[in-house]
Amino acid sequence: MAPRKSRSTASFVDRHGLWSEAQAKQAREVERAIKANKLELVRFSFADQHGVLRGKTLLAADAVAALKSGVTMTTTLLAKDTSHKTVFPVFTAGGGFDMPEMQGGGDFVMVADPSTFRVLPWADKTGWLLCDIYFTNGKPVPFSTRQIGRNALARLASAGFDFLSGLEVEFHLFRIENPRLAPADATWPPQAADVSLITQGYQYLTESRYDRLEPAIEPLRRAMAALDLPLRSVEIELGPSQCEFTFRPQPGLAAADAMILFRSAVKQVARRHGLMASFMCRPAVQNCVSSGWHLHQSLIEKRSKSNAFMLDDKDGLSTVGRYYLSGLLAHARAAAAFTTPTINGYKRYRPYSLAPDRAIWARDNRGVMIRVLGQPGDPATHLENRVGEPAANPYLYLASQIYSGLDGIARRLDPGPSADTPYEMSAALLPKSLDEALTALRADDCFRQGFGGGFVDYYAHIKSAELARFKADERDGPEPTGWEQREYFDLF
Repeated sequence: MAPRKSRSTASFVDRHGLWSEAQAKQAREVERAIKANKLELVRFSFADQHGVLRGKTLLAADAVAALKSGVTMTTTLLAKDTSHKTVFPVFTAGGGFDMPEMQGGGDFVMVADPSTFRVLPWADKTGWLLCDIYFTNGKPVPFSTRQIGRNALARLASAGFDFLSGLEVEFHLFRIENPRLAPADATWPPQAADVSLITQGYQYLTESRYDRLEPAIEPLRRAMAALDLPLRSVEIELGPSQCEFTFRPQPGLAAADAMILFRSAVKQVARRHGLMASFMCRPAVQNCVSSGWHLHQSLIEKRSKSNAFMLDDKDGLSTVGRYYLSGLLAHARAAAAFTTPTINGYKRYRPYSLAPDRAIWARDNRGVMIRVLGQPGDPATHLENRVGEPAANPYLYLASQIYSGLDGIARRLDPGPSADTPYEMSAALLPKSLDEALTALRADDCFRQGFGGGFVDYYAHIKSAELARFKADERDGPEPTGWEQREYFDLF
């Protein structure tokens, strides 16, 4: 037996017990893969508070050691809004967080999750790893949204359920005409690129329109296959230059991890082909329409492995399913801060637009917030939440659904009648603005208990700073503004 390493010589991972045995085995497989593929670079990334990947790229030889030693990053990354401006007084006592670890712009540590390793198909001899984040003393960073998603899943597991979810994501593909690289355009945030359409719109799911988009979409599809993401379909959406990718259901955290990698991969591959992929909900591009992110979800009973929403009678949705559905409706206004986290996203909540504008449900009706899908006895019975925008942080989106649904189950809430006329039914309206959503979030006891009051206050502070900058420059209205275009168009 090899002698046990002393704490002074043990790696960061070993010192703080951060990997399971399975992860340690996967890390050894990653080391072999780096050598077998003759990789020269490995990117280490984490998903920040906005669901944007941040990270560092290491030479392969150093990356092998960094698997266990971790990669340091500055804590100011956790204090930034969507313009990349620091909105906490990080150089004061406690850094504005009342936490010594967040003071002075010091370090935190990215620790790779070896199970996420990929060889990037678009970047030569380059690997990629998704990381969890810790303070240098080994404590988990409380603002890690991936950990928040994991905590929500643990709460769900303690109630006897696993989470299954599928992604349905709309986005835009534009041709870049002017990247706006003149020094005068390098404002903070920078001026948005000038773009043109690659197709006209309003020919939803038309075969010939797909053929015109195929040269732009094919590199994206091939990248998803090479990354082993469970792509199910590639579809032409309603608007100009708009398309939709859907993914097969995945358990637990896997769907959120897939969304993070999908968005980043699509943007990178598109850019290498002279295109801009934007997950901004409603770009300030003439005649473009809004994009949504529909989250399909169901609960799986841990003991029986059966679908907890399935029922073998004419109703088609179990009692647990109805309670869960009720929770999603009850907390929809507060959850909007997570499902629709940008100022721009609220431009989508319009009546008679195939997007929801109030917290209601129905069976197979695309005008409601929650669409119930599945026939009696159908093991694929599930709920489709149509409220989200493609720029949402997937870990927070997922967690908001779980905490809402669990509250509905705990309180045995009734979802009320099915809404056959969704834009005429009397029901709680979804927030009209991010400001309104943040007000609802701050007052929601369920989310303060689930996410933690500290995280809710942290998140609301960052989003409020974003709002304050917007209000100083623009007046909100139904159409996207130049401010929104600069802020979100290339970030998401």
